[in-house]
Amino acid sequence: MARRILTVVGARPQFIKAAAFSRALRAEPGLEERLVHTGQHFDDNMSGVFFRELGVRPPDISLDIHGGGHGQMTGRMLEALEAAMIEDRPDAVLVYGDTNSTLAAALAAAKLHIRLIHIEAGLRSHNRRMPEEVNRVLTDHAADLLLAPTRLAMANLAAEGLADRARLVGDVMYDATLHAIAEARRGSSILQRLGLEGRPFAIATVHRAENTDDPAQLARIVAYLRRAAGQRTVVFPVHPRTALRLAEAGVDTGGLMLTEPLSYFDLHRLVDAAELVMTDSGGLQKEAYFHRTPCITLRDETEWAETIEAGWNRLWTDPGPAPERRDIPDYGAGAAATACVAAIRAFLEPHAAMEAA
Repeated sequence: MARRILTVVGARPQFIKAAAFSRALRAEPGLEERLVHTGQHFDDNMSGVFFRELGVRPPDISLDIHGGGHGQMTGRMLEALEAAMIEDRPDAVLVYGDTNSTLAAALAAAKLHIRLIHIEAGLRSHNRRMPEEVNRVLTDHAADLLLAPTRLAMANLAAEGLADRARLVGDVMYDATLHAIAEARRGSSILQRLGLEGRPFAIATVHRAENTDDPAQLARIVAYLRRAAGQRTVVFPVHPRTALRLAEAGVDTGGLMLTEPLSYFDLHRLVDAAELVMTDSGGLQKEAYFHRTPCITLRDETEWAETIEAGWNRLWTDPGPAPERRDIPDYGAGAAATACVAAIRAFLEPHAAMEAA
């Protein structure tokens, strides 16, 4: 009998990872997947377009939960996910990353004694003020199988006493990026639409609460981007929450090329052609490296420390020279999703044997 995995997603970085993982899972006999979309990212620019472009099948369960504070959103998701898991009776629940959807699913699975698998485990910024850091730490400690993307992530898990649950698999985001690069170069017209062909430009994104919810911090970041725009065009796709905060704070964005949130392939085409990426996104830091485009992280720390050490990334608060650039072998060769599936099969088989006995 096939072992059923209930995968929970809610935000655009998770759709990207799910696309790579689900392709690999479909090729594996004896495992089947059902997909739950919490609705954390819900409008078409932040959700629907990603499902269409990436070939992610429609979710089996859509919860349509979004809005409200962290506690309110997580609580509503926890209640709905618990009901879904009781009805679905999966053999395991799988989560990605560090969103409120991730934590809610982890708590629901743990309380129902359903085995929990965490892809992208072991990341640490060591800044507990970040909601994402709290989410990822709690999820790792609740999980039964931790699938880590790098040796540093493995070391973080070992330091917290979780080494026996951890497996090094590489980064599924690299799998997704290899697929996206070819599609974006072939099919995206974003450079023509924005008039960027043959022009030097940078791309910037800002969405984290620590940057958007503090008006003074948001103004500092925008001023930093505007100074960068003195040397080149700066394309700034504006997250819906960021747009609201910019308007509320009256921040001057003059000199920046503001756009709506971009589709997955359009964003990759811009990162591929840009001189520079400036972002507070964890995923975009790595994608910049995958494209070999230098990155400046608009935070005081990063969970992807190896990108700093390899010279492809630096913090905006660090004016010093970057180390000499080198490749980062930890992310793998584009087969992380296959490694995840193999690790999950090996994890579930002993349980299947015990339950059949």
